[in-house]
Amino acid sequence: MLFRKAKISDIEAIHQLITYFADKNQMLARSRSSLYESLREFSVADVGGRVVGAGSLHIIWDDLAEIRSLAIDEDYQNQNVGRGLVDTFLAEAVDLEIPRVFALTYQAPFFIKCGFRIIDKENLPQKVWKECINCPKFPNCDEIAVIKELYL
Repeated sequence: MLFRKAKISDIEAIHQLITYFADKNQMLARSRSSLYESLREFSVADVGGRVVGAGSLHIIWDDLAEIRSLAIDEDYQNQNVGRGLVDTFLAEAVDLEIPRVFALTYQAPFFIKCGFRIIDKENLPQKVWKECINCPKFPNCDEIAVIKELYL
């Protein structure tokens, strides 16, 4: 399995993964347009040229980044694909000298296994919420906030 930065040719596979889980209310949907615009933030798990997992690391501020849109093909869950992508994003944050990474998720137990801890969403800086206005769940967000300090 190869963890690598996403390419334009991966967009359809990423969109299908995210849409599948969004349709099951397990994550927020993303438009193709937003995926193209944020392509450089995405990494994928690639098995023989097939995208089996995807997610992104979005920089919020000088000391904070967010893991977004983490989706793993059901046939590859519980095989460390999600953990590999999270580790990829955490290493990227360290390389960028970003000391804290958070996620808003419906899968808090997974992130806790990856060393994150649950926090009150109100403790996140206001900058985090600038894109929430476009979310269909705004202002009634039911995601759980998790964070990990990287101690650079």
